[in-house]
Amino acid sequence: MLSFIIYKGAFMERIERKEDLDWLLRWREQSIIKVVSGVRRCGKSTLFEIYRDYLLKDGVDVGQIHALNFEDIALEHLTNYRTLYDHIIPLLMPDKMNYIFLDEIQHVAQFEKVVDSLFLKPNCDVYITGSNAYFMSGELATLLSGRYVELKMLPLSFKEFCSGLPEDAQRLSKAKKFNLYLEIGSFPYTAQFAERKREAKEYLRDIYHTVLLKDIVARLKIPDVNSLENVTKFLLHNIGSRVSPRKIADTLKSQGKGVDQKTVDKYIRGLTDSLMLYEASRYNIKGRQFLTTQSKYYTVDVGLRNMLVRGQESDTGHLLENIVFLELKRRGYNVYVGQLDDGEVDFVAPGTDSIRYFQVAASTLDGETLKRELAPLKRITDNYPKILLTLDEVFGTADYEGILKKNVLEWLLE
Repeated sequence: MLSFIIYKGAFMERIERKEDLDWLLRWREQSIIKVVSGVRRCGKSTLFEIYRDYLLKDGVDVGQIHALNFEDIALEHLTNYRTLYDHIIPLLMPDKMNYIFLDEIQHVAQFEKVVDSLFLKPNCDVYITGSNAYFMSGELATLLSGRYVELKMLPLSFKEFCSGLPEDAQRLSKAKKFNLYLEIGSFPYTAQFAERKREAKEYLRDIYHTVLLKDIVARLKIPDVNSLENVTKFLLHNIGSRVSPRKIADTLKSQGKGVDQKTVDKYIRGLTDSLMLYEASRYNIKGRQFLTTQSKYYTVDVGLRNMLVRGQESDTGHLLENIVFLELKRRGYNVYVGQLDDGEVDFVAPGTDSIRYFQVAASTLDGETLKRELAPLKRITDNYPKILLTLDEVFGTADYEGILKKNVLEWLLE
């Protein structure tokens, strides 16, 4: 079993990321570029380290592995594409496969030229990572169209988080572990902070400022950081609610934090490109059409959200929605908000040969609440799976006229 190992003083814990590692193994030495994208500190660099350890144990010579991480200031001189290419070429072993790892490649100007040139060589197996969505847009996507596969990496799932908790926290009940997951979040390094929540929040604050300043402010050349933070906090406060740039601009203006609609739209694009936020577009279930207005937004990590939006820890319903949304993304689905003529389904998850519908609620033990949550699912006339996820204790699976009610913690641990 391959796993992450986190070191901090005497602390050492293994966090299994089996699916991500299996993905790399599956594409090993295939004639295609392997791209791993994901928010900063979600574990991309560590994934590559563990994969390289596997290669060495599998008989690959250390001279066949060439790894560069461009977050390291010592490599600043290689951030010109030509200089980087000239650095790598003499290192290649001509009669063996070379495994090339280029970490945080977005720091290299016109990096797509290096990647493409290395890809064309028959003895180069190329792996790259980036911490935002726009590094895979524009020229790279055009130049390398059909030549790359992408793993969109997220922070820890609840199952992975549980496996990485310190020994003392392993004794906690499943429900208490989940409350901890809600509070301190899912970044791999935070699992060690089970009993030191203040340190967890300091760590999350550092991630927040790094993403904001390096991936949004610097790239979009934003002069007013306060207005960006106001928009960010508004979206985090309203995860799981329909919003639009106009609504955000009007609300902030009424609070004396004026920012125009065009600027709000620019900030939202920066937040989603940095992978701090994910957009869930609406999908008309009856008409099988995608809608372009009033999307919902979910954060990459609920701990990050709780650190910034004070007093919202009790907002269990929306936090639960957020976690289910991310888990569906982990499981390979594109996720949309289902729109009906007279209602809404929390999530529509189309697959290759099926569609799954999900409704999420903290509890449906109250009869009226259960009726309200089931109603949108009952209005869907097709026979695809319909699932209600709650925190209620459910022995096995409850069935309401074909709608399955499951305990969300059991579902997350499947």
